[in-house]
Amino acid sequence: MELIGMLDSPYVRRAAISLRLLGVPFTHRPLSVFRNFDEFQSINPLVKAPTLRLDDGTLLTESGLIIDWAETLSDQPSLMPSEPTQRLRALRLISIAIAANEKTVQIVYEHKRAPEKRDADWLQRVEGQLHAAYDLLERELDGVNGWLFGTAPTQADVSIAVAWGFTQLEVAEVVDAKAYPRLVGFSQHAEQHPDFVALPPV
Repeated sequence: MELIGMLDSPYVRRAAISLRLLGVPFTHRPLSVFRNFDEFQSINPLVKAPTLRLDDGTLLTESGLIIDWAETLSDQPSLMPSEPTQRLRALRLISIAIAANEKTVQIVYEHKRAPEKRDADWLQRVEGQLHAAYDLLERELDGVNGWLFGTAPTQADVSIAVAWGFTQLEVAEVVDAKAYPRLVGFSQHAEQHPDFVALPPV
């Protein structure tokens, strides 16, 4: 199997780390949807990262769907809690982390426009949404020492740490790390895990 896409994408990295945690073997092919558009298109006409190409040639996109499918292959513990209350909390935290990814991407793309073409009001709104996401996650990490659910990383841990790393890589000037000490400490802990170390964002 091949996972195609650049690890500076939080969606590609989230999928890659999850596959490793689940013990699902794959080869990573670092193609950019920008620099390698034609090559990527020859594999997947959608030019969508991440793309998982299965051994039989089947293509699967969207990180959440790739992870969901990988769970069915794995003989490792699920990355999602099974207890309903914990599972609901995990889903809620993942959704916030994904929102943070989306807002970071929107800010990055808006800044690719010429300054005179940027929509300042819209950019201010998106930055507010990004701060709201991290404000929520910072509160959720109050009292967390280690992983969120037990002694091993779950999908919520992966999603939060990857999102935070992506935001700090791309728009650190928008989200001041000093304002989010719990997220900083949590992400530093996650980034020391071997499966994170093996798949750095750059």
